[in-house]
Amino acid sequence: MAYTAKDYSKLIGMKGLSEQLLKNHFTLYQGYVTNTNKELDTLGSLLKDGKVSTTEFAEVKRRLGWEFNGMRLHELYFENLGGKAPLAKDSKFAKKLAEGFGSVENWEKEFRATGAMRGIGWAILYQDNTNGNLINFWINEHDTGHPAGCTPILIMDVFEHAFITDYGLKRADYIEAFFNNIDWSAVENRLKK
Repeated sequence: MAYTAKDYSKLIGMKGLSEQLLKNHFTLYQGYVTNTNKELDTLGSLLKDGKVSTTEFAEVKRRLGWEFNGMRLHELYFENLGGKAPLAKDSKFAKKLAEGFGSVENWEKEFRATGAMRGIGWAILYQDNTNGNLINFWINEHDTGHPAGCTPILIMDVFEHAFITDYGLKRADYIEAFFNNIDWSAVENRLKK
């Protein structure tokens, strides 16, 4: 079954992220969806033709993780944007952050610092499915470094394509715009009980 790119055009008009930046980002995301489908089709054909022991199969299989996670992480990223209200201090999510980090402010400081680190990748707040703990992670590549048994709760893209059109090398300004546009209800809905 083929994947279909989702429409995130409702995000156009967010303060701090230009229409051009968002449209470019949507196009990049659509490429991940297209390439995921191509990789899956190729793998299906190789399986059907009995060519699963080939180097072509191995390379396509390895590439699938990059394309699929690129697709899925962008979906999660876009879906945690579009909010206009600050995080409610009495929300379930805020209480969970305070429980794990001592305060919402401590968590935010660490998350922002994670996103501001040198390099390209993702700043992702994960929830450990075994004990419910929240942990900020830096993920370099789509297909590597994700903590096993954890659910992504808040995703911030910090590859250059997410900010350089609007902010040049001023990543901290992009991070500020990101925080001003978080849809906290979407984030809270990802929490496991």
